[in-house]
Amino acid sequence: MSRVLVYIEHEDGLVTETSLQALNLAAAVGEVEAVSVGAPGVSGWQIEHPALSDYAPAAIAESLAQLVGAELPAAVMAAGTERGNEVMAHLAALLDLPLAANVTRIAPSGEDWKLTRVRWGGSLLEECTLTAFVKLATVALHSVEAAPFGSAEARTFTPDLTDAHTVTRVTERVTLSEGITLTTAPVVVSGGRGVGSPDGFAVLEELAGLIGGAVGCSRVVTNSGWRPHSDQVGQTGTRVAPNLYIACGISGAIQHWVGMMASKNVLAINTDAEAPMVTKADYAVIGDLHPILNAIVAEVKRRKGV
Repeated sequence: MSRVLVYIEHEDGLVTETSLQALNLAAAVGEVEAVSVGAPGVSGWQIEHPALSDYAPAAIAESLAQLVGAELPAAVMAAGTERGNEVMAHLAALLDLPLAANVTRIAPSGEDWKLTRVRWGGSLLEECTLTAFVKLATVALHSVEAAPFGSAEARTFTPDLTDAHTVTRVTERVTLSEGITLTTAPVVVSGGRGVGSPDGFAVLEELAGLIGGAVGCSRVVTNSGWRPHSDQVGQTGTRVAPNLYIACGISGAIQHWVGMMASKNVLAINTDAEAPMVTKADYAVIGDLHPILNAIVAEVKRRKGV
């Protein structure tokens, strides 16, 4: 059976859900060997080097390239996160091989792979064929279910790296928030232009706090300086998959929809019944978002006895 290396990412010492999704799709096409870099491995390989104490895309890609040269796997895969796509793009350049990004389905066909992948910000699904001695691919976020992956003692691989490989690296981290984040929140209360002003987000913050959610926003909000970029949901922001996404005053342009289309349920609150977000949502309330949200907050408080 073909061996597939999967570059995995960690948060707080745990494998990310998106990496577990990549492992799941990889398992459908070969024998999976996970590759951990500078963090505890789950099984397969653990790449160790002093230069890999934090994220360094060129150094990680060089390490993977050396591992590929030593082990000759049939494929290397990763989650289609910003980091996963960046590392794999570096790896493709080093190996002079094609990279299929944001794949949702793989069907082996002889020596080739028949693929379905997301294009144009999620508005198009492309059917294509990947032909390469070592196939490189990233898995579109939330396109497959995350699967548990058993822990096992990993084999250690030490790459030969120079200072040139670590020119681009993380040297400092600043914590912007504690606790629930956009990517982990079961509920996201997100606001767009219709919120009206920075102060208009107060009721969104209050609702999110009452129901254990996080506050997000559209790109126009961050462009206006109302909220930081870290709150932005969308193609150029954070991609989320909560149980419930409450879109308040958001028109629903494709760039925003791409970032939240994996949500289990979508509730749109908008004055425009024909807005793209409203027409695509599971539930919609047509009207001024502020009195609607105030009424929801009041009802939640009543039920919680606050």
